[in-house]
Amino acid sequence: MLDAFAKVVAQADVRGEFLSKPQLDALESIVADGSKRLDVVNRINSNASSIVTNSARALFAEQPQLVQPGGNAYTSRRMAACLRDMSIVLRYVSYAIIAGDSSVLDDRCLNGLRETYQALGTPGASVAVAIQKMKEASIAIANDSSNITPGDCSSLIAEVSTYFDRAAVAVV
Repeated sequence: MLDAFAKVVAQADVRGEFLSKPQLDALESIVADGSKRLDVVNRINSNASSIVTNSARALFAEQPQLVQPGGNAYTSRRMAACLRDMSIVLRYVSYAIIAGDSSVLDDRCLNGLRETYQALGTPGASVAVAIQKMKEASIAIANDSSNITPGDCSSLIAEVSTYFDRAAVAVV
């Protein structure tokens, strides 16, 4: 896993070049947005349990067959596994947000996840819907302007959205 800083330095090093002005500007932007990133991650982490629980409730309301006998989330053991997996995805999305890079999400969470779900008979499309619901809840919480670093967060919110989208695509 490389954060945005390590990635830029590694790229310049491979080429045997000094960091360029655009590379330095991009890193400066990440530093300037650091407080916003921390605020967003703190909000997501502080609300992780409700994000996961409410997203699961919404999923099961839309797809009740999942919690009926024979469904993939039927029995408390399977339901717990579902909530655990949703929580893990949310946690790795928060790591990607703080790092400003999706590699930790890709390398430690998403690689092989589709195949695992296929082997278990877990419907990837349902998992993707759950991830989208977590995205909606997380972005709503992150966009709440009370008690947050002032300034335009639209690019950061767009970035956050891409991490959830990556996760949703990876499971179908």
